[in-house]
Amino acid sequence: MRTGVIAKKVGMTRLFQDDGRHVPVTVLSLENCQVVSVRTAERDGYVAVQLGAGVAKQKNVAKPQREHFAKAEVELKQEVVEFRVADDALLEVGSTIAASHFAVGQLVDVGGHTQGKGFAGAMKRWGFGGMRATHGVSISHRAHGSTGNRQDPGRVFKNKKMAGHMGDRQRTQQNLEVVRVDDERGLIFVKGSVPGSKNTWLTVKDAVKVARHAEAPYPAGLKQAANNNAPAAADTPAEEAPAVEATEGQEG
Repeated sequence: MRTGVIAKKVGMTRLFQDDGRHVPVTVLSLENCQVVSVRTAERDGYVAVQLGAGVAKQKNVAKPQREHFAKAEVELKQEVVEFRVADDALLEVGSTIAASHFAVGQLVDVGGHTQGKGFAGAMKRWGFGGMRATHGVSISHRAHGSTGNRQDPGRVFKNKKMAGHMGDRQRTQQNLEVVRVDDERGLIFVKGSVPGSKNTWLTVKDAVKVARHAEAPYPAGLKQAANNNAPAAADTPAEEAPAVEATEGQEG
């Protein structure tokens, strides 16, 4: 089980396929998604990776959190999320996850808070048809009708569909296809819509209902180090390196 990532929702657009068909996609951006801390079975009783994303101002971060980021030697983060992983999928603190962590054609689960609609009536919130437009009905055209019976039961049952706060709930959209990955700009193009509005932080994980994609790097797809021109070991299989060196020798 690999770690997920923290991504920001940029918006929606469409991509054209080779045969001319267009696919509606949501653009997700990975903004400096780094490993802040790790959890081990010996010390914490479970295995997990804590990730942080974005850049926060110092005045907006409490002192305990500032010390936590300083210990990991990373920038102050706007969002911190913990992902359960397998024992052999732990990452080093300070590692930066790239968009190539996901492969084209892979299915992912995207979770976040839905858009808040405020206080909504029963027709908008639950899709009720409303009352009659004529035949003596006045004022109550958009009412939800009766809420209970007389002496028996003499109360309103729990979970009765009534007017109230709509939206702003934690939801996960499952089995969304990754249509394209832009590793240089850190963008992931996911087919369809995802929860939340623009600039909302989301979690993107491997789909739990399907097997892991064969081309997805394990344990993770990491960005190259600034002082190292070679790709990260988790991104490139070890078998590819000798083939590249042999080709360069023939050209010379």
